[in-house]
Amino acid sequence: MARESAAPMEEGNRYRETFDAAIGDILGQAVRIVAAEPALLIPGTAILRHQRKAASVRRRHEEEGLLVPPVVIASITSRCNLACAGCYMHGRGERPDAEMSPAVLAWVADQAADLGVSVIVLAGGEPLVRLEEIVGLARAHPRILFPVFTNGLLIDDAVAGTIAGCRNLVPVVSFEGLREETDRRRGSGVYDRLLGVCSRLKGRGVFFGCSVTTTRENFDRVTSEAFVRQMLETGARVFTFVEYVPMAPGTGDLVLTRDQKTTLQAVLADYSRTLPALFVGFPGDEDAYGGCLAAGRGFVHVSPSGDLEPCPAAPYSDANLTAVPLRDALQSRLLGRLRETPELLTESSGGCALRANRVWVEELASREAFPAGRAGGCVASGDADGDGVAEGTLF
Repeated sequence: MARESAAPMEEGNRYRETFDAAIGDILGQAVRIVAAEPALLIPGTAILRHQRKAASVRRRHEEEGLLVPPVVIASITSRCNLACAGCYMHGRGERPDAEMSPAVLAWVADQAADLGVSVIVLAGGEPLVRLEEIVGLARAHPRILFPVFTNGLLIDDAVAGTIAGCRNLVPVVSFEGLREETDRRRGSGVYDRLLGVCSRLKGRGVFFGCSVTTTRENFDRVTSEAFVRQMLETGARVFTFVEYVPMAPGTGDLVLTRDQKTTLQAVLADYSRTLPALFVGFPGDEDAYGGCLAAGRGFVHVSPSGDLEPCPAAPYSDANLTAVPLRDALQSRLLGRLRETPELLTESSGGCALRANRVWVEELASREAFPAGRAGGCVASGDADGDGVAEGTLF
């Protein structure tokens, strides 16, 4: 397996310590927000303690040459009950029978926990089509935080009650703004249905949030205090602003401008100080981390079929977790090569660094071969039209 040299590891300690501290600060703030609710406070405090221990485990691995990211994003299914405009998962072309089996999914989570991963983000498709397995993961690992990015429409009374029984599950419901924006992308009447979902979760004391794909077009509306306060009234206590990635042709003009990216960080910091909620930007302030946190610098992505990829927006892999242990896959040649040149993971125009340098990434993916990986696993798994580019948008 490829080992990263000591010099890059020492150089990287600074941003990794910054990122670990940021995760700790977010979890600490979450504990303060729920301080008056013992049913949430006790598991929240346990998760915060675990993050500190997990960070120590990751540091020990790093000293041995293994870089373990604190966050794993797992898109556990390509199935969905909606067909939203611009959804990146529809372009991957994966069939439901290509998904990781329940046993493999549990094995991946077990390995992640042993290696010191603090947060496993569950996405899709619509991850709640695998609710039983999600609940199993959360109960098996009560000190790991499982944010679940969901369109919310499968959360009826029974599902809301099930989620309420797993305090380390945090539903993050997708909104596109208010009624007009949400219904335009997700379908007529969806916004009002989501308000009902929020009411169910709030009524059961679930700590939940909302996710907004943030574009140049909707930036002013979704970052406005009016929008944030309306979502606070629904009970949302986590706000995730996901910067639009132009994976669909002809949508580059929706990417945030450099000024908007800078403004977003300032706005989220201000809201964090003044409002009773968590405000998180993805991919966040890349300047503070010396570039994008993908490829294991801060997070990695697992596709529904088990490919370990740099990022949801960069569907390239040379290791598949149905055949390769996570420890070995994290040392894949592709991820290692991407981490060797962090300066190329900085994208100044406001888009995605890996997308901006996709020709280089594709060349790396075509050259690298993981000895125990799945045959053919180093191709763009979301290339629906054969142009080497995956279609759709993040989440």
